[in-house]
Amino acid sequence: MVAQDDLEAAVQSGVAALRRGDARAARDAFERVAAAGRGTPQLWLLLAQSCAIAGDDRAAHEAVDRVLSADRTNLHAMLMKGDLLARAGDDRAASSWYDAALRAAARAGPLPPDLAERLKRAEAANAHARSRYKAHLEGQLAAAGVDSASAGKRFREAIDILSGTARPYFQEPTSFFFPGLPQIAFYDADRFAWVKTLEAAVPQIRAEVEAVLTSDHGLTPYVERPKNRPAKAHSLLDDARWSAFHLWRDGEPVEANAARCPATLAALADAPIPRIRGRSPMVLFSILKGGTHIPPHNGMLNTRLICHIPLIVPPDCALRVGNETREVEEGRALLFDDSIEHEAWNRSDRSRAILLFEVWRPELSPEERAALTAMFEAVNTYPAGEG
Repeated sequence: MVAQDDLEAAVQSGVAALRRGDARAARDAFERVAAAGRGTPQLWLLLAQSCAIAGDDRAAHEAVDRVLSADRTNLHAMLMKGDLLARAGDDRAASSWYDAALRAAARAGPLPPDLAERLKRAEAANAHARSRYKAHLEGQLAAAGVDSASAGKRFREAIDILSGTARPYFQEPTSFFFPGLPQIAFYDADRFAWVKTLEAAVPQIRAEVEAVLTSDHGLTPYVERPKNRPAKAHSLLDDARWSAFHLWRDGEPVEANAARCPATLAALADAPIPRIRGRSPMVLFSILKGGTHIPPHNGMLNTRLICHIPLIVPPDCALRVGNETREVEEGRALLFDDSIEHEAWNRSDRSRAILLFEVWRPELSPEERAALTAMFEAVNTYPAGEG
């Protein structure tokens, strides 16, 4: 039987050997302790490190598996498992361990600097592996005679998701979810006649928003602290860098503002805007000052689409919905599902102005729209006597 003092001395000797780069001596020391039946997760991890440095990956795998069988969330062991698999050229298996380590690290709180640095390297290795995997897929598709460009945008996004260079985005409304609706980020605005009418009226609408901006009168922060409810965390809460000039709000016209914008309201006559007491129409000019970023967020409902009619657009303005980012072009409508995560930027030094309003989703039948209208109005009257 090996004395406890001798085992502790062996561990110290092994650690010292590792520090000076003598993997053979370190492995011998740690194996003596393991053979004495005194293996711990930390001891097996040290043995795995010495075996990996010595180039015996099979033994390193066996040792690190002992760690993971005792502690499946050991970050050092997960990262080592990924490193060993990456060294063997198995990118997909390596990425699975790196991903597991990164997810566990996100829940672990503050980490020591050396471990944080290893996680950064794992993240970088993952990015390179995903790029190699995507290149492999595209190469094999080309060899099979498949032109991914002609296969369409959906197929290209599917390849991005498969390779890990993108992730799936789904409708995740914060207030109400209607099942069975297609997961479409951007809709083709050109298919809707009412959009063409609005785009044709852009010069008149732009003149009205320019007049609004000369005075700033009537502008309020887009994200305002709610009454009688806790405010959600938002970097632009009560912040005038993202402002709104409401023409209709909560189903009622803002008379003073609407009176200043008759051409805008006339152009909206054919748009399928919901008419729901206490809730809709919702029509406004959205003003985003230069250098402002609207962070990723999800809208309240998936029964509507949001329409942007860009009116004043300096360079470097963009909108991302799901995996697709589009440049904002003056006079070109953007129609999107805001229940899918989205964000926007104005990287210029001037303000961006758009006309923003909601419309019914085209997939909803007249019967469903009528039922939803009644349902939302019932929601607005609960508790009884409250709006």
